[in-house]
Amino acid sequence: MITTIAFSAFAIASGVWMSVRAIRDHRAAIAERRGLLDDAAQHFPGARITHGADHFPILAGRLDDGRQVRVELVPDTLVCRRLPQLWLKLTLLETSPCARPKIGALARPTGAEFYSLVHEMPHLLIPPPSEAALLMRGDGNASRRQVERAAAMFAKLFADPTLKEAAITPRGVRLVRQAAQGQRGAHLLLRQAHFSITAIAPEVIRRTIAEAEALSGWLADDEPAYSLPPSAGAFPEVFSGFRTGSA
Repeated sequence: MITTIAFSAFAIASGVWMSVRAIRDHRAAIAERRGLLDDAAQHFPGARITHGADHFPILAGRLDDGRQVRVELVPDTLVCRRLPQLWLKLTLLETSPCARPKIGALARPTGAEFYSLVHEMPHLLIPPPSEAALLMRGDGNASRRQVERAAAMFAKLFADPTLKEAAITPRGVRLVRQAAQGQRGAHLLLRQAHFSITAIAPEVIRRTIAEAEALSGWLADDEPAYSLPPSAGAFPEVFSGFRTGSA
């Protein structure tokens, strides 16, 4: 009897301790998650950080030339056969629409890329040779020269295996790259997405911005293929809460 009572008390105490520990660890993980872009924000005067429902930060800043930059962290757990991924999604918004088509490339496509702009483009294009499988699509408004120039740029960008997507639209440019990969133990045992990262290095942000600027200038308005509609090429889902006129 005494043994049974002692065992029950031990089990209850262990359960309480595990619950307290789990709550403490969860709060610590959220606090760590919310600060992932704090270091990067210091490089953007007047930058603003908000947080999504998942507590991952969203950084809104501005370059010296007035163009706006938005950096988001997107957790991806949809593909069960691989470890969870944390994507860094950077959008560079032009100060005014450019006379250029929508065109983009996606590395290692699975069809589950819910964050992808490329999947929304209707026309399939021939991708450049690459070590990674590439899906290249556009809106059908690009000239042959523009397709060839974009393909050449994509070939250079996707030499980096961390790059997941690159897309050009009249309104701006977007790059998506791997920021971290989930811990194997947490994923296999608990089906949870735990990322062993405490901060996104500012040099990663700077590099991605430099790539976005290069991509933005690659399809210069030297050969406009069509007349730009007023609302073409916007990033409607990305800039909610970050309005800058007609974006």
